[in-house]
Amino acid sequence: MRRNKLRELLDAGQPTIGTQLHSSWPSIVEIVGHTGMFDYVEFGAEYAPFDLYSLENFCRAVELFEMSAMIKIDQEPRRFLAQRAIGAGFQSVLFADCRGVDDARECIRAARPDTPGDGGTFGAVLRRHAYWGQAGTPAYVQALKEVVVVLMVEKHGAVEHLEEILSLGGIDMVQWGPNDYSMSIGKPGTWPNPELRAVERRVIETCLGAGVPPRAEIYSVDAAQYYLDLGVRHFRIGTDLSILYGWLKKNGEALRKTIEAA
Repeated sequence: MRRNKLRELLDAGQPTIGTQLHSSWPSIVEIVGHTGMFDYVEFGAEYAPFDLYSLENFCRAVELFEMSAMIKIDQEPRRFLAQRAIGAGFQSVLFADCRGVDDARECIRAARPDTPGDGGTFGAVLRRHAYWGQAGTPAYVQALKEVVVVLMVEKHGAVEHLEEILSLGGIDMVQWGPNDYSMSIGKPGTWPNPELRAVERRVIETCLGAGVPPRAEIYSVDAAQYYLDLGVRHFRIGTDLSILYGWLKKNGEALRKTIEAA
């Protein structure tokens, strides 16, 4: 079984840095790896098209470098997507659209081994992460215990029951989702504003108080200091689509103005 770098850093209390890709093309994963700057690559499967083959190829590319792979999955079918992704080689799952304690419990169980002590639903299956007789072995069970479970806190119900959710155990990291939250309280498109910033700070403080690391999604290095001052040490910076759009918009506009001025 492969070592899980993200798990090792979390257990050691070290900061982590990741980036998100909407593309499952392995060459883009390799570009991230060649920078030598990232601890993990997150595939935004909630947003992008993919198939089971592309999940395996994404992970093969990650494994060329000293990185882990994370996947962000849809709310349904939650268990199927999580378990097929873990079987493909993803060592961390970011669960979207958790609405309360029952949803959170289901997310945890989907990633944990089906043993009496762990209470999960992941059985002994012969998938890519466990070929050649490893399925169901002690090492296999331990690898499932080490899968990093990350929860999006982005619904009103999850915020209101956050302390109970965190007390379940088995949640390794939490990510605030402002856009979904603003929709769930009937105020779509109002992020950022002081009211939602206050809720975000409360989520971060609650997580830190419970010993569950919060992660911040940022799109520039300048944005990091705000979260560092709050005690956040885990970051995901940028997405391939936003980077591509920003470059095309800026340079396309500049070139058009240059040509028109000639």
